[in-house]
Amino acid sequence: METISGNETRLRGRRAGRIGRPPRKLAGEVDTRILDAARRVFLERGLAGASIDEIAKLACAGKPTIYARFPNKEALYAAVVMRNVASVAGRFVDHIPAGTTIEERLADVGATFLDRALAADTVGLMRAGISEARRFPELANSVHRMARQRGEEIVGRVLGEVAQSDGLGSLPAFAPERLSTTTQFFLDLVFMPMIMRALFGEKLKSLRAEIGPHVARSVAFFLAACQHGGVN
Repeated sequence: METISGNETRLRGRRAGRIGRPPRKLAGEVDTRILDAARRVFLERGLAGASIDEIAKLACAGKPTIYARFPNKEALYAAVVMRNVASVAGRFVDHIPAGTTIEERLADVGATFLDRALAADTVGLMRAGISEARRFPELANSVHRMARQRGEEIVGRVLGEVAQSDGLGSLPAFAPERLSTTTQFFLDLVFMPMIMRALFGEKLKSLRAEIGPHVARSVAFFLAACQHGGVN
């Protein structure tokens, strides 16, 4: 009969102890590794060129581990994008707009948001999704919708606070039931033109140099519309 030494018994016990789900803390580390690796691969190869095999190798994680968390490559891409959105939003949550006038404070809101949105990684991830919009329209639409909704929540809160502190709260455009629409107009004026230019390939360095003048013009137009009932 085969005998088992004490060392072999301890080794088998250690192997047995590794079977099953990792502790919650370690599971979080695995998630981070997977998302970090996926972000890198999506930025380098796009959504179409990325593979779960490459992501798994880079993340030092097995493919079953990835599929247990994300059913397919598209779901993994959506998770990467939303984590990026959450990161941008997190840096904006406690932002206090600088300036002494409403124009200056709103310009600070717009410039800060654009400065963080015109980061190379953020634009790169957006391009990756747009490039596959024809093949995966639902993915492109859902990611865009979720990202825009999160942006509207953040900017809307700041707009409401700025308006109340500067006496614009009495204007119809800043009434609670209209604030969401007003925020959409603000983003369409301040945010969308620069982002669209970035997505079509203009140099980010050049665009970032234009942020100040662009935001100042947009804010002036926005406030004129709000003050004269043009935002409904």
